[in-house]
Amino acid sequence: MVAAMLTLSQSPTDPAFVQDPYPFYDRARAGGDLFFWDDYGMPCATSHRAVSALLRDRRLGREAPPDIVPAIPPHLAPFYAVEAHSMLELEPPRHTRLRALVLRAFTSRRIVALGPEITRLAHDLIDRFPQGGPFDLLDAFARPLPVIIICRLLGVPEDRADDLLAWSNAMVGMYQARRTRAEEEAAVAATQAFTAFITGYIAEKRRAPGDDLITQLIAAEEAGEKLTTDELITTCILLLNAGHEATVHTLGNGVATLLREGFTAIDEAVVEEVIRHDPPLHMFTRWVYEDVTLFGHDFKRGDQVACLLAAANRDPAAYPDPARFDPARKGPQNTSFGGGIHFCVGAPLARLEITLALQALFARCPDLQLAEAPRYANVYHFHGLERLMVTR
Repeated sequence: MVAAMLTLSQSPTDPAFVQDPYPFYDRARAGGDLFFWDDYGMPCATSHRAVSALLRDRRLGREAPPDIVPAIPPHLAPFYAVEAHSMLELEPPRHTRLRALVLRAFTSRRIVALGPEITRLAHDLIDRFPQGGPFDLLDAFARPLPVIIICRLLGVPEDRADDLLAWSNAMVGMYQARRTRAEEEAAVAATQAFTAFITGYIAEKRRAPGDDLITQLIAAEEAGEKLTTDELITTCILLLNAGHEATVHTLGNGVATLLREGFTAIDEAVVEEVIRHDPPLHMFTRWVYEDVTLFGHDFKRGDQVACLLAAANRDPAAYPDPARFDPARKGPQNTSFGGGIHFCVGAPLARLEITLALQALFARCPDLQLAEAPRYANVYHFHGLERLMVTR
């Protein structure tokens, strides 16, 4: 029962929590695998074993049960009309079909082939770093790199990267704690602009196919099934929003950590520890589909539970001395990319971008230093820096 569960209050917009949520996670985890987060009105999983299990349990899912679907306010209808076709928000059988079709186009071969392009772009951006005083590495490097790569991947003009970045930022604002009406309206406007933009390019690629992901998504076929235009639009938006936002935060958080800890030799182990240690997404919610007891708590159909990914990544039962940055550590797979059928489809691209970007950065800027203490932005349940001022 909820009454037997540790109940805690913690505003996700409290400045101290925004800057360092990990002490709260430690306090919550001390009460067991689950606690009740009063501010969200739902149980949350904090241990690595509970988060991993709940992400994979098919008695839970992302899609609300049909008789419990929350009412959508009219002013948000355009946003949720796009979300309705997102494989991130769907369950089988629609999810199975969509993911299979996307993976037909978003192949490991296509991702690996981007490697030289990612490296070239990283060096081009470093060539443009300001000389002399401090500059914001997020604006100069972490933000432009993934959005330009997504533009090239989709086959859309990279001179529209600033628009895509602005639309992405506005749309993901819908998932931030305590969002305002103004933020909601900005997300809807961005959704409509992004949809109009992508719709035009889908039509163009149907007329004149190219060597790009939109063309491959149009051509993808699985058991006689193809993506509808609405599904194509939403998939392109998802690939940008989910992939870009997470990669920017991981690069920013990672560089800040690496500079503080003195790690400048970048290999696969360092990148995995960057991804575990201070991940970009901290909360992933699931609906309960049937009455079930999990980790000592009785869930009812229609309940929601939050998986706290960053808390799982700092669980001392899974990672001894978990707050320490240690690329040599052993332990289970971190939860930063989720798990189960919703494991991030863009994880291979994200790992490649982060690895090649960090390798180029520290090879070219061996004297890179923090110019001020990094501060995190008030964007929970994302976790990323406002800016990252450095000198080279």
